[in-house]
Amino acid sequence: MIGCIVFELRRLRLLHELALRGTLAAVAEALAYSPSTISQQLTQLERDAGVALTVPDGRRLRLTEHGELLAAHAARALDLDEQVRGSLESLQPGVAAVRVATMQTVVHGVLPRALTLLADRHPDLRVEVTEAPPEEGLFELSARRFDLAIAEQYPGQTRAHRAGLQRRALGSDPLRLAVPPNDRASGLADLRGRAWVLEPTGTASRRWAVQQCRAAGFEPDVRFEIADLTAHAALIASGRAVGILPDLLWRGAVPPVTLLDLPGGPVRDVFVAHREPSALRPGIRAVIAALADAFDPGTPTSTVDG
Repeated sequence: MIGCIVFELRRLRLLHELALRGTLAAVAEALAYSPSTISQQLTQLERDAGVALTVPDGRRLRLTEHGELLAAHAARALDLDEQVRGSLESLQPGVAAVRVATMQTVVHGVLPRALTLLADRHPDLRVEVTEAPPEEGLFELSARRFDLAIAEQYPGQTRAHRAGLQRRALGSDPLRLAVPPNDRASGLADLRGRAWVLEPTGTASRRWAVQQCRAAGFEPDVRFEIADLTAHAALIASGRAVGILPDLLWRGAVPPVTLLDLPGGPVRDVFVAHREPSALRPGIRAVIAALADAFDPGTPTSTVDG
């Protein structure tokens, strides 16, 4: 009689998370477990598999060849589980919450109207929203912490396509110089030597803004490095800095700063991403449609592009 190995999906998920995050501490933080609990579950998974799945590597755990193989199978098992849940949800829409990671500007300029549309169209659908930088949101989408992640691409730059994720364009968001009220500057070249406020180093917006300044012949004097764009606006309005800000930040409000057009009228492209196996979930499709309609009220949307 040939025996069979049965793996618990929750333990497979822990191995998948370890493959993504690299440390037990990072997995514990993401899943709100203690490191000792995760270690115990992985030890049991090794017993189930009958082979070593991890080996110590300094203060980290490194996956063995068997561990990497099982982690790849774990990802496929999690995808299949999500497909099954999506099929079940199609029989009872709204049964599962939709978890969304989004940028700050979308919270300001799109989310309120999207939630209003959803309350009218799908009153029983629960939507949970977390503000997160695009880089973090897309990673955590792959790791299944979120069901949707809203991100952006700046002109001339592209974000890496993560395996298993699909994107849907929401719209374009103009980018403009922001200077204090009544400032005499008329364009980018006039801002040489001024104090700048930009997002942290490593962000797409920071890289793009610096390149615009260099193309104009100067290096920006970045005195304020802040992620919160409303803080950017406050600093600029007070006369302490200049910067580049997207129009979504002002949607439905009067800007407290003077806005100047940049050469070529650059825009950033805003998109929403989801995992491929979740495409069948009615809740996912409903939230994407509401986001698209809220971003561009003149273009009703009812389906998700494949």
